[in-house]
Amino acid sequence: GEKGIDKVSHSDILSYERIYAITKVLASLGIKKVRLTGGEPLVRKEVAKLVMMLRSIEGIKEICLTTNATLLKKAAKDLKAAGLDRLNISLDSLDPQKYAYITRGGDLKDALEGIKEAQKYFDKIKINAVLLKGFNDDEIDDYLKFAKSEKLYVRFIELMPLGVAKAYRKFLLDPLEVLDKRTDLKKLPDPDGVAELYELKDSPITIGAIRALSHSFCSRCNRLRLTADGHIKPCLFAKEEINVSTLDDKELYDTLKDIIYHKPDNKESVALTGRLMNEIGG
Repeated sequence: GEKGIDKVSHSDILSYERIYAITKVLASLGIKKVRLTGGEPLVRKEVAKLVMMLRSIEGIKEICLTTNATLLKKAAKDLKAAGLDRLNISLDSLDPQKYAYITRGGDLKDALEGIKEAQKYFDKIKINAVLLKGFNDDEIDDYLKFAKSEKLYVRFIELMPLGVAKAYRKFLLDPLEVLDKRTDLKKLPDPDGVAELYELKDSPITIGAIRALSHSFCSRCNRLRLTADGHIKPCLFAKEEINVSTLDDKELYDTLKDIIYHKPDNKESVALTGRLMNEIGG
């Protein structure tokens, strides 16, 4: 609803033990990286405990967490101690009023304090900003200044109008078009995964642009999403979801193997999802 996110009842949410069991099977099938995302993963109690459990799985080489950083001040030290490798931080405005508006009442100060604390324990922190035409596209200078002074790697992301977010198409803006025009950025020849990279003048850090909608990475996409209520999504954009919350180990292995071997070739070929990004794990 308007006041925030529709709450999912506790019984529908996967336990840490179940997430561990599913990840263990995925690791046996070749998955090496895990990203904890949301909603907001730090809302769940003792996320560091989950990180520690996942860390113990043979084959898992990297664990990353995506957060809005408002609860990070308290959590950063424990997350590092538990074995978290990397942090991505969603920050869609550096202006306190705009931040409060887009986060429905969030306090920018909490996020900035969370980032500050996290910098004591993590290097190469990435900031993700969804670029919105007429909302935050006038803040590019501020982001680059922030990136330079705090040594943070900013990634500007194109809006993904999934589910009811289709109404937000008027905010669509290609981050490449915006960044290509800047004289303080120099495009690098090699992308970093899905991000096109730019060198920031007089700084060792890079700035990235991710064209989630207008550019297809499907042919090299090797990601699966496990939703909080126990469904695997072979494709972020697709309606297709497979409930794995109650499968036993054998069924889980067979199902996950089948999903991995039959990932969709491209997002144009799938029925689009009605879920919003914060429900899927944005």
